[in-house]
Amino acid sequence: MAKEKTPITPAVRQLRAEKVEFTDHLYAYEEKGGTAVSARELGVDEHCVIKTLIMEDEAKKPLIILMHGDLQVSTKELARIIGVKQIAPCTPETAQKHSGYQVGGTSPFGTRRQMPVYLEETVAGLEKIYINGGKRGYLVAMAPAELVRVLKPVPVHVGIH
Repeated sequence: MAKEKTPITPAVRQLRAEKVEFTDHLYAYEEKGGTAVSARELGVDEHCVIKTLIMEDEAKKPLIILMHGDLQVSTKELARIIGVKQIAPCTPETAQKHSGYQVGGTSPFGTRRQMPVYLEETVAGLEKIYINGGKRGYLVAMAPAELVRVLKPVPVHVGIH
């Protein structure tokens, strides 16, 4: 089997510039499959697959929330923690405009626009995480400490089942 070439995305460029140690993981992307598909395709626990969600507050200010693949975000709790009235997911078009990435291939690295980044605090305790590398069907694996070092996210506790 021929090894697929690593996509060179803005995320990969930032990771290389920051000297982050990561491994590439390509898989067959499925529309609306989410982290369940990537976890299944890569044979890893969905809890270790971190989704990058672009959301916005009532003033339409965008933010990134990084969450375990098997959990949802309590937008009410997130809004309370950051001191805004409400938080809601952006439309796919708006999310793409802010991040520069297609929904389903959104990485928190190398985004078009600087946005505040919030991290479900339990993610930092994992041994290894799998997070989007900036393209559908492409995850990168790294130590969570590297993500924290590069993105300097605000730890929050907003994950719900």
